[in-house]
Amino acid sequence: MSRVKTTPRRFAPLDPQKSNPVGAPPLKGIVFDVDGTLCKPQSYMFSQMRAALSIPKTTDILDHIHSLPEPAQSQAQTAIRAIETSAMIEQEPQPGLNELMEYLESRHVRMGLCTRNFDGPVMHLLQKFLPGKTFTPIVTRDFRPPKPDPAGILHIAKAWELEDGGNGLIMVGDSIDDMTAGHKAGSATVLLANESNQELKEHEHTGAWIDRLDELIGLLEGGFEERSKE
Repeated sequence: MSRVKTTPRRFAPLDPQKSNPVGAPPLKGIVFDVDGTLCKPQSYMFSQMRAALSIPKTTDILDHIHSLPEPAQSQAQTAIRAIETSAMIEQEPQPGLNELMEYLESRHVRMGLCTRNFDGPVMHLLQKFLPGKTFTPIVTRDFRPPKPDPAGILHIAKAWELEDGGNGLIMVGDSIDDMTAGHKAGSATVLLANESNQELKEHEHTGAWIDRLDELIGLLEGGFEERSKE
């Protein structure tokens, strides 16, 4: 089956000195994933979680937990939170994190978070590596439905009082859940590539990709444009 050709998303340059000959709309904000995006991937957690829950790799962890009756659901939540809490001590910031954050602040770009993590590791990362930086709203595991559903991104857009939903946003993440959630929300998507997600560079839900977070600066300064998809 051939792919349907879609129009690449564009945004006007953030550099006020640069022209906007195609009349691209302004960027209204960026939504970031957390694990694997703002901090380096800690993918080993997922195998530990599945072992704790006795589920195969093909089963979505959160879908499984939400399908359980009480008290099994609360016990499962406690088990995976313990794994995340242990792992958060080893969090490392992604290369280029602070450079990108300083740039976005200087250009007055709103930033939100949409993650499947619970709030503990999220707050730990922000306090340790990004003190004083503002991310609001912060959508964590307590929000349902989780990615790949677009609801979290659309919730952020609504909080920012955007009349066109996610159309004025960029979703930055490292997983298919991030790319699909952004795509379904009508947002542009940027994949932070790593050795484990190379196949997503050409996925139809991926609009652009970078190897380091600070590579996004150049894309935004000159005018963001997704790759052509067919």
